[in-house]
Amino acid sequence: MKVNSLKRMILAIVIGAVSLLGIGGSVYAQQTEQEKRQQQRKEQQQKRQEQRQQAQAQDRGERQQDRQQAQRQQAQEQRQQQRQQDMRQQQRQQQDQEQRQRMVQQRQQEQERQQQQRLAQERQQQQQARQQDRQQDQQRLERQRQQEQRQQALERQQNQQERQRRLAQDREQQQRQNEALQQQKQRQARQQDRQEQQRDRLADQRQNQREQRQILTQQQKQRLAEQRLEQQRLRQAQYRDRLLEQERLLQQQQRILQQQRRLAQLRYQQRYLDRLRQQQVYLQNVRYNDYYNDPYYYEQNNYRYYRSGRYYETNRYGADLLRQAVNNGYEEGFRAGQADREDRWRYGYQDSYGYQDANFGYNGSYVDQSEYNYYFREGFRRGYEDGYYSRYQYGNYSNGKYAILGAVLSQVLNLQNLF
Repeated sequence: MKVNSLKRMILAIVIGAVSLLGIGGSVYAQQTEQEKRQQQRKEQQQKRQEQRQQAQAQDRGERQQDRQQAQRQQAQEQRQQQRQQDMRQQQRQQQDQEQRQRMVQQRQQEQERQQQQRLAQERQQQQQARQQDRQQDQQRLERQRQQEQRQQALERQQNQQERQRRLAQDREQQQRQNEALQQQKQRQARQQDRQEQQRDRLADQRQNQREQRQILTQQQKQRLAEQRLEQQRLRQAQYRDRLLEQERLLQQQQRILQQQRRLAQLRYQQRYLDRLRQQQVYLQNVRYNDYYNDPYYYEQNNYRYYRSGRYYETNRYGADLLRQAVNNGYEEGFRAGQADREDRWRYGYQDSYGYQDANFGYNGSYVDQSEYNYYFREGFRRGYEDGYYSRYQYGNYSNGKYAILGAVLSQVLNLQNLF
């Protein structure tokens, strides 16, 4: 609106100027008449010019304001445009970044695909190589198996021949051993029958002794001593025969141990045999001793023990010998168990010759051989278990000897004092 008003003013001024030029020609003709009018007009013109100047000054101020406003508006618009451009640039940058990221992802995906393809190819190549290797290995193994089968067939033939030879030899040895064992069992059965008969006789005699214990005289004691002496001589004679027979059987068993390569058990049995021989020499020397000077034959029975459903009586000499039987059995059993453990042989105390013989330390005096054998085996079984498992559950080791514990000894014998 302000621009249009300015245009109108300029047109009015131009029109006034043109009109003044037209009037100027007439003024020169009428200068005299119209001087006053000219002055008035001049004054009017001056006023108009002043008004015009004022109007122009106002217009200029308005124009300047309009320009300033326009500039401000332009600056704001430029700012807005700049902001929009910045926003657009940011959007473009974001889009570019997203595109770049997409490109990077696509490249990565492409690379991963290529790597996967390469890996797949490599795997296929490796599988093919493995298959080839397997085929080659299978071929080699097949060849080796064929060769091994041939060798095994040859070895089997040789082994069968060797086995047949060994079986024949083993059968012969077993037949011999069985014959020897049968003979030994028959002898043992006979000896047991004799021993049972002797036990019955001794039991009867002991029963008579109990009834006559309170009224014994010096003569009766003498007779009792003679009876015990006769029993003692019989025991020793039987024991000597037993030692000779056991020595022969032990030599046969040593041959079996040599075949089984049980060297430790062989050494133990050799030691056992040597000690049996020493016993035999001792018994040969003691044969001529004076039995009448042994107090055993005159001392009354003052101990009782229970075995196999029966009570048996003995004096302190017999009780000491039974204690010695348990201790001897424990020591021999411990050494036998150690030997089997060194040979890495299976657990079995009943297969040991010491357990079967059970006569080491017996001199044929004071108690029956069967009684001594029973308590020797009781100690042997416990000693073998300790020696085989390398422990001291039933006994201990002191001064170079293995001895059973006192509590275990009392439990095994269970001796009762009659007086």
